[in-house]
Amino acid sequence: MDDEPLGDDETNAEPVEIPITDTLDLHPFRPGEIRDVASEYLIAARDRGFRQVRLIHGRGIGMQRENIRKLLASLDYVEAFHDADGSGGGWGATVVVLRARVSSELDGGV
Repeated sequence: MDDEPLGDDETNAEPVEIPITDTLDLHPFRPGEIRDVASEYLIAARDRGFRQVRLIHGRGIGMQRENIRKLLASLDYVEAFHDADGSGGGWGATVVVLRARVSSELDGGV
């Protein structure tokens, strides 16, 4: 039936294009998607020349914050990260400083 609701099954999920700005709110994504979404966003933001971005993961019990920080610590193109200031979400958001792209990367190298 056409009126049947779509479940949470990933086969029903359509790709969503995320605008690349200096902030990504991770609330709309399922916990299992967060790592991939954040990683792809950071690559795209760096490709567009952003040197600093903010990931909003929320305060909650801190699980998403911890997961995001584990991801960030594993990425060689992340220079630093820290909690946002109070006006930027405090510990409910993480500010990420991205390494500048070097000319070999801009020319299609590494």
